[in-house]
Amino acid sequence: MGLARWLASPLTALAAGVAQALAIADPWTGQPHGWLQVLSLAVLVAQLVQRTRREVSWSASTWARPEKTGTAWRRGLLLGWLFGLGWLAGSFWWLFISMHTYGGLNAALAVAAVLALAGFLSLYYALACAAFMALAPARVLAARPGAAALLFAALWTLAELARGSWFTGFPWGAGGYAHVDGPLAAYARLAGVYGVGLLAAWLAGGLALLPRLIERRRWLAVGAAALAMAWGTAAPLIAPQGDAPGARMDVALLQGNIPQDQKFIPGTGVADSLRWYGEQWQASQATLVVAPETALPLLPRQLPDGYWSALAGRFTHGGQAALLGVPLGDMEAGYTNSVVGLAPGQAEPYRYDKHHLVPFGEFIPPFFRWFTRMMNIPLGDFARGAVGQPSFAWQGQRLAPNVCYEDLFGEELAARFANPATAPTAFVNVSNIAWFGDSVAIDQHLAISRMRALEFERPMLRATNTGATAIIDHRGRVTHQQPRLTRGVLLGSFEGRTGVTPYAWWASRLGLWPLWILVAAVVLVLGGIVAPRAAAKD
Repeated sequence: MGLARWLASPLTALAAGVAQALAIADPWTGQPHGWLQVLSLAVLVAQLVQRTRREVSWSASTWARPEKTGTAWRRGLLLGWLFGLGWLAGSFWWLFISMHTYGGLNAALAVAAVLALAGFLSLYYALACAAFMALAPARVLAARPGAAALLFAALWTLAELARGSWFTGFPWGAGGYAHVDGPLAAYARLAGVYGVGLLAAWLAGGLALLPRLIERRRWLAVGAAALAMAWGTAAPLIAPQGDAPGARMDVALLQGNIPQDQKFIPGTGVADSLRWYGEQWQASQATLVVAPETALPLLPRQLPDGYWSALAGRFTHGGQAALLGVPLGDMEAGYTNSVVGLAPGQAEPYRYDKHHLVPFGEFIPPFFRWFTRMMNIPLGDFARGAVGQPSFAWQGQRLAPNVCYEDLFGEELAARFANPATAPTAFVNVSNIAWFGDSVAIDQHLAISRMRALEFERPMLRATNTGATAIIDHRGRVTHQQPRLTRGVLLGSFEGRTGVTPYAWWASRLGLWPLWILVAAVVLVLGGIVAPRAAAKD
């Protein structure tokens, strides 16, 4: 099959989308691959361009011939949707495990549910590609390939922002997460994961249009891309990293590895959790001890007599503190998925309540209760905590908890940086993704936490039930990690940081609105000015 026929095949878009999923974290090594993310997206752009190449020759003398723009957007819609389907289904296929293996949902229905979610979310990218085909016909690509690459990047980022924000947001597997290593990682402190994704999409568009850029001698665009990569490579060596408040703190991160199908069963998983975590709390000598989400799977009043008072008493005196995941609340006030902090000298235990709840797992969207009734999963409607809750202060550190996939929403974590004097010096993520088995979800979640560390230049301490329990430093590097699906205690140390990155500064005040406005302005300018000017030259 020739290159033209290969690019014209819709199956190529589907395969490129799967490659995009592998770029976030491959299932063999668990590592992200930024080059693959850019390359796979470049294949999609090349397919979109190929449509115009079938209608209009690449020869400079024929580029101005009329093209069939009436159907071009439809092809963009199809290719964008297929790319998104391969990418998103390939990113969160492990939802099948939670629904079928642990939820008891029929296998065919579980597969259909994953594909339905991926298909729905892919509509954002379908619309972005359709808009690109409508706004950048062949004559624009010929006259202004650099502008066309930027237009694609802006439209693509609009789709990413919409997926991450609308309908509670589900940005898992966003393209920027493939770049926690490599030159583009340096831009996280400036523009966050979506800004990194914007740069990656621009580079992908430029790569797809590189022959045309060279033919038209658009050396400025080519040079800008080379400069962006060079700066990203050098920036970590010269960028400020903030100050370290006080000495390093030693920490013990607990990984109980409680099987998910036993975790909430009183005679097995619950008893095992209470025994093992209780032993670790009593035995630990670390300055800070962190246990994962729902390490205690019961409300405090449901615990065996004396268990909670013994736990609280353990950290009343001396030089140790603990953060642990436990459900709190009652029928009247509502139940919360919470983190409790215990330390000497407290009048009351510290409390953090999870804000960003998981659809279907922690709250049931309207009109979907029928679906949750088909699964044997302990679901409920939890109460939400506030955005920007105070940090847990301990020995000069301000530790900011987040629960499970809350660390997927950097713009919400940024709310804690509005006042530099009270900004966190470190993040603490407590998770239980045993729902998804021994899958790539563990590696993907680690990449997400690494991106948050890069954005805010803060260490991230991760205590999880099955993995990845790890210590990530303020440069996004994993310094300690417990083997996945093992029971054990990860001992290490971390160094909290102060200072506020540019991303933390603007996101804490304006959320994601600056990026929304920037990419929308690019679309309006390039779509409203460049295309008409190119058309006027016909």
